[in-house]
Amino acid sequence: MTFCWLLVFIVLLLIEICTVNLVSIWFAIGALASLCVSIFTNNMIIQLIVFIVVSFITLVITKPLLKKIKINKHFTNLDRVIGMEGIVTEDISKFKIGEVKVDSKRWSAKSDEEIKKDSIVIIEKIDGVKLIVRKKES
Repeated sequence: MTFCWLLVFIVLLLIEICTVNLVSIWFAIGALASLCVSIFTNNMIIQLIVFIVVSFITLVITKPLLKKIKINKHFTNLDRVIGMEGIVTEDISKFKIGEVKVDSKRWSAKSDEEIKKDSIVIIEKIDGVKLIVRKKES
């Protein structure tokens, strides 16, 4: 049975390496613990219980710690304009898509308010290929 736990451990480790999203690391640790237990006993029930308990404990302990770790968000070319200021080059209204120039590029833009040409806007988010903007408060 030791060979089976070694195989399970290697497969789960390979899955984790391929995904890098922490989807199977807890089960790989459980398989490693069961591998160690299988050296001392041939009882499959004990090995399975160790696998389940160790996997569960590592999941419960590490999941909250991982949520606390701040992940540095790297902006791509697309979403780096969020939060920037732009200038309206074509009027925008609730029912009319306008145009905004931001970072030397022209974008289609939508807003819930009416914004006139040459107004300064703040880019709030991107919806498809259109900017969602709001008028900058003076």
